[in-house]
Formats: sequence, structure tokens, C-alpha cells
Amino acid sequence: MNTRFVAAAAVLLSLGAGGFAHRLDEYLQATIISVEKDRVQASMRLVPGVAVSSMVLASIDTNGDGVISEAEQRTYAERVLRDLSVTVDGKSARPTLVSQKFPATEEIKEGLGEIQIEFTVDLSRGGPERRIVFENHHHNEISAYLVNCLVPRDPNIRILAQNRNESQSFYQLDYAQAGSSSNPASLKGRSTIHGSMGAVGFASIFRLGMRHIVEGTDHLLFLLALLLPAPLLALGSRWFGFAGVRESLLQILRVVTAFTVGHSITLALAALGLVRVPTRPVEVLIALSIILSAVHALRPLFPGREARIAAFFGLIHGLAFAATLEELGLGRWERVAGILAFNLGIETMQLIVLAATMPPLVLMSRTRAYPLLRIGGALFAGFASVGWIAERLLGVHNPVDVAVDIVAHHAVWIAGVLFLISLACWSLPNVRNKRPPPARRSPGRHSSVSKHLTTCRRAIESAGVERAAPSNGCPTKSGSPVKPNTWA
Repeated sequence: MNTRFVAAAAVLLSLGAGGFAHRLDEYLQATIISVEKDRVQASMRLVPGVAVSSMVLASIDTNGDGVISEAEQRTYAERVLRDLSVTVDGKSARPTLVSQKFPATEEIKEGLGEIQIEFTVDLSRGGPERRIVFENHHHNEISAYLVNCLVPRDPNIRILAQNRNESQSFYQLDYAQAGSSSNPASLKGRSTIHGSMGAVGFASIFRLGMRHIVEGTDHLLFLLALLLPAPLLALGSRWFGFAGVRESLLQILRVVTAFTVGHSITLALAALGLVRVPTRPVEVLIALSIILSAVHALRPLFPGREARIAAFFGLIHGLAFAATLEELGLGRWERVAGILAFNLGIETMQLIVLAATMPPLVLMSRTRAYPLLRIGGALFAGFASVGWIAERLLGVHNPVDVAVDIVAHHAVWIAGVLFLISLACWSLPNVRNKRPPPARRSPGRHSSVSKHLTTCRRAIESAGVERAAPSNGCPTKSGSPVKPNTWA
């Protein structure tokens, strides 16, 4: 079998650095798929953890003599393939065993033995766009699965999308193949996106961009955390009051536009091969960007400069977007239209998410309940980013991905509940902020607001007493405690 399988499987197995130290009770099954013109080649690497090795070994060494014979190896390999479900374009396909290689029983008992199984799936003739679905049910009660696809060597084959469930026991691969239609001339045109890719190919990459935002929760978490204080004014080291509907919407527009410009620049440069940065540093920097935006949501770090921060970190996020586009194996000119389709997909889904989340945030920011949402959201973003840094930089396994995925999978319900809560808070007189909001946003944004807030700050510093909210909006020496509807 091609040596690329060995290298790729090694990469998969190394994803959980130090994996065997914490996967004692799992049966790790990593599968690498390679698509060719008339068949699919696949390589499986199965590693039983120490705690489950005896169970796996009992199903391999059926006579219990401590030696895995050739017949037992083949019988077990065929059993593994029977536990696989493979469909091609909706039709069932049968995997064919090519080879198997087993370690000694002692290695399996120590959790170090790697079982290697190679198989192929023959492909019947099909249309220009094809779909392969791979499901693994082997020992699903104790197994952890990993599945990935190699970039095709055949230039006429182009990967369009990969979809997995949370456990990766389900894997769906969509790809386009030139030369598989009854009209070769038309497919030759489809093999290039530039000018003649056609609506279906463009739409596939557009959907890939949308799906990347949905699945790339770290990108959305950065943007949402940065927008949490968008409806508020900053005074000193605290968030202060409501900035007004118009100014809040303008601030959201500034941040989103700046983020879009930033990631569009590096997406284009990286996708065209003009910039290359290793994946791991990019992923770590993305996690760091989330920490920064989360801290800013708690206490102002760069009030009035959120758009600049969004643009800067947008450059980093764009490199991650380009890595996904690179997996499609597009030619240089194909990438021009591919970048457009992918970026449009990203922006469309990004706008959908913002349209669902920003109205309740702006509405609730005018109530005394908003600090709970802002602080809670910032702490969740910080928790997720710390976990991602530990995992991406140090290889420390943690449950952050599971927690974030649970929230992401219920995002629609969460957005609906958030909207209902915001309406309820706004309708309650004792929760709604009754103080007239300042006319403009933060210091440095408008001169009149800057002078007003500077006067307020000096009053606080000279008075040396607790803050209160008089009719003019400035804290004064009243001796009364802070009103909850004044300070955010």
C-alpha cells in the first residue's frame, strides 16, 4: 500500500499528543482515505488502550493460545470490514481486504500494538459530483474514531467537502471528478472554477464556506466576544451605560467589516500561495485572540479601537480559512473563483449568526440584566480559549471541544431563548434602565462625549466616594450606592 498512508496515519495518531497516556480506556481507530478514478483506497490503524486490550485481544486470539495466527488475523480483519458501512452515491459498496498486519499479543496488552488493515472499494461509473459515506461500527462502545482524506493525486479529482459527526464514526466525502460524464467536454470545463466552473461547483464551495463558520466555533467565539461590549460606553476601567441604538449598530458594523477585510486579505494571499504559515501557530494565535476579546468584554482594554483589533486578528483567522480551501486541491486559477465562493459563504453565515444574536444583545444592553450575560459570555469564551491553547500548544487533552460543540449544536435554541429573555427584561420596569443614555459612545470617538466623560472621571477622582447616577449622567458625591442600571 502507498507509503502516504503510513505517514498520514502517523499524523492522525499524533493529533492527541501524548494520546496513549490518556486513552487507556479507548480503542483508537484511525482511517485514511484516498480517492482514485475507479476506486477508493483506505488504510486503518487500530490501537487498543491498556484497559480495553484484553477485550479486543479476546476477539482476535479466539483459541486463547497467546499467538495470533494468519487465519485469526484475516478473520478479524474481515470482521472489521463487515462492521463498516460504505455507500457510493447512495448505493451500498463492499470493502475488499487487501492486507493486514498484527503486532505481538504482548504489545497489544501494553497498549502499544498497532493493527494495520488495508482495503479498497471499487467505484462504479457515476456523475461529475460524487459522494462517499463511510461509517464505522466496530466496537463502538469502547472506540474513538478519526477519519481523514488525502489530497487526490489525480488532477481531475477535486475534494469539495468533508463532513463528520462528533465521534467521527460517520464520515461523508463529496468530490468532483472530471471525465465521469457522458459529455467529456462539459466536464473539462467543470474541472476549472475560473470562468466555467458552473453553478453547482461554485455553490459547493460557497456551502463549504458557510459550513466552515458553523463548525469553526473559535472564529465565531472571537467575534461574538468582541461584540459583547459593543452597545456600551467605556469610562476608565469599567463599561458604562448604553451607547444608544444607532451608535451600537455602527460599532457592530465597524467590527464586522474590519474582521471581514482582515481575513479576506490573508485568505486570498494564502490561498494563492503568496503567504505560508504553519497551521499550529495560527491555531494558537486564534485561541489567544479569543482570550483578548473575552478580557476586553470584562474590562475595557482598547475602547474605541475594537475595529483595529478585529482587522488585525482577522488577518490571523484568514490563514486558517485558507488552510481549509487548500484541502480542495484547486489549481492556481481555480482558486480565484474559489476564494470568492468560499469568502461569500463565510460572510453569509457570519451575517446570519450576527442577525440572530445582535438584536437581543442590543435590547438587553439597555437593562440591568446585561452584565450577567456579558460577563457569562466572556467567561465562557475565556474558558474555551484556555482549553484550546492547552490542547494546541501543549497537547493537553481536555473537554473544551465537547462543551463548545454542545453549545454550538443548540445555538438556534439558545438564540431564541436569549431573544425571549431580552424581551422579558425590557418589559419589566424594575429591570429596564430608566436613565436616559448618553448621546454618543466612548472617549476619543466624539469630542463632546470625551469632554463629558472626562468631567465625570475627574468628579469621581476628586470626590473619592461611591458612584451614583444623577440626572446629568455623572457620578457625584451623593453617598448613595451605585445604581445597577448605570454601570455595566
